[in-house]
Amino acid sequence: MGNPDHIQLTLWGAGTARTLRPIWVAEELGLDYRLEPIGPRTGETKTEAYTALNPKQKIPFCEVGTVKLSETVAICRYLVARFGNAPRLSAPESIEEAAKEDEWLSFIYGELDETSLYVMRRHGALSNIYGEAPAAMASAREYVLRMLKVVETALEDREFLLQDKFSLADLFLTTCLNWVLNYELPLANALQAYRDRIILRPAYLRAAEANKPRQ
Repeated sequence: MGNPDHIQLTLWGAGTARTLRPIWVAEELGLDYRLEPIGPRTGETKTEAYTALNPKQKIPFCEVGTVKLSETVAICRYLVARFGNAPRLSAPESIEEAAKEDEWLSFIYGELDETSLYVMRRHGALSNIYGEAPAAMASAREYVLRMLKVVETALEDREFLLQDKFSLADLFLTTCLNWVLNYELPLANALQAYRDRIILRPAYLRAAEANKPRQ
């Protein structure tokens, strides 16, 4: 499809659930983009050149012309707002729809990602950095399973979180469900079916391939 006005889009970061999100958005929107597949904790985010771009020294990071953004929600919302198209992935059509999308994004990123799944990552795979914390791990596991019941209930009468429209909320949720399965946590049949259906999207398949960490 190409980019309107031939704007250069560059995405930094690969290999994590969070870096998958902007890559997936770019693929859904049919955008031409350059991927700099730097990884976390490789030293690549701490170089002088990258720090000049993103003083937070985190990934993902996005550069669209003169616009520079970090944080996955901000990056993805900007890309959809600027380049969204209805057949694939579009911005909310009303204030009410935008509010519902914000509600789900806040819940998914705050309650599933940061509060529970990333806590498990910190004190599991990254325990050599952040230390072991069995009580925190157990609490986070119980919490994420409880929060997933909220999602399961919401999807009982709809195809997507925003009724019949695939949105950023579904994209973020699917990446968290991948994370849940990677941790070998139980996933309700309805959520498993929802996730299995969404990962068949061609844009997801392309993004997942692009997001693979470098060997």
